[in-house]
Amino acid sequence: MLRIGLFLATNLAILVLLGIVMSILGIDSRSTSGLLVMAALFGMGGSFISLALSKWIAKKSTGAQIIVNPCNPTEHWLYDTVARMAKEAEIGMPEVAIYNSPDMNAFATGMKKNNALIAVSSGLLQNMPHDEIEAVLAHEITHVACGDMVTLSLIQGVLNTFVILLSRLAANIINNFLSDEDGEGLGFFLVIWP
Repeated sequence: MLRIGLFLATNLAILVLLGIVMSILGIDSRSTSGLLVMAALFGMGGSFISLALSKWIAKKSTGAQIIVNPCNPTEHWLYDTVARMAKEAEIGMPEVAIYNSPDMNAFATGMKKNNALIAVSSGLLQNMPHDEIEAVLAHEITHVACGDMVTLSLIQGVLNTFVILLSRLAANIINNFLSDEDGEGLGFFLVIWP
């Protein structure tokens, strides 16, 4: 939690500094502080909404079937292996799912390390020996234990914030170059909408 707090505080400091620099340089995008707040809200907010919905989206988009009561030897082995690794990593037991795909793939997602999802493809289960599957599962458990989904969402939020901010600034520069009118002109249309 401290890591997230420090990351957010650092990025807030960057936004404040950027706002000061924009004001000193006379860049007024209708309100420098308003633009920074709007960019941060949409950039960070969208990223965290995506993270909050990630398990649901992953289940729906892959058609993953959660293993609640293992019903065959493969499901028993998979469930027991993830349970053992989660215990060793000192995290809560993730939901374990299998999705139908010939690709050899696995992924982990979730907002909290004690409430995650680990899904593996049927292709991975059918085409890899157990020791190799264990290595893949250990990799996914490590993502969960290290909070990689949260870290990537924070990075995505910062990137989104700066993309929104810079696109708005570029639109204003183009508008100012092309005409004297205030408002959303051709620059806004060219930079923001595509």
